[in-house]
Amino acid sequence: MRLNRWFYLFWTTLLIGAGGALIAGLALQLVNGRINFKSTADFIIYPLILLGYGVLVSVYAQLGFFAYMILNYTGSGVFPRKVWRYIQLALALLALLELMFLRQALGKERAAAPDLILGLCLLVFAIIVSYWKVRSTNDTAFVPTFFFMTAISIVEIIGVLQIGVGSATVFIVVPLLLCNAYQILILHRVLSKPVLNPS
Repeated sequence: MRLNRWFYLFWTTLLIGAGGALIAGLALQLVNGRINFKSTADFIIYPLILLGYGVLVSVYAQLGFFAYMILNYTGSGVFPRKVWRYIQLALALLALLELMFLRQALGKERAAAPDLILGLCLLVFAIIVSYWKVRSTNDTAFVPTFFFMTAISIVEIIGVLQIGVGSATVFIVVPLLLCNAYQILILHRVLSKPVLNPS
């Protein structure tokens, strides 16, 4: 990937993350109504904090995306393509099962419903993104996209899940999933985009 293409992907992903965090933060504000704005400054600062947080989450999502690309390149080099697809599918399903059931079984004091709902939402979102990727490229893109949107996303959000606070989970999951979906869906367009000012 050339530097100008990476630069385009970097800044557009930053915007997606900032927008996703702003939407999630304002939605939680409307639902919970916990934060009372005492002045105009509070009304201005809160969205700015959300935008900054979204930018940080988008950078984190981009690190995960490039780690996935290295993993995918290595895996496809070590294993035959068909075997690597099965491995990715198995890892994706194991990650979903771990998120929805194993964490609750090991932590007996945990409630099962939040993890189950999050896992199901993640599964549905991953299937939609994978289907969209297939329509944009070809059938072989389904499994890698599904693996990225499930297993890699779960690895990225596992830290915040340890906190056990629903609002904190929403704050990181919404912008992170939007960034991940955007990156995987736009990748083939970025790579095939004509290079400006070729050297």
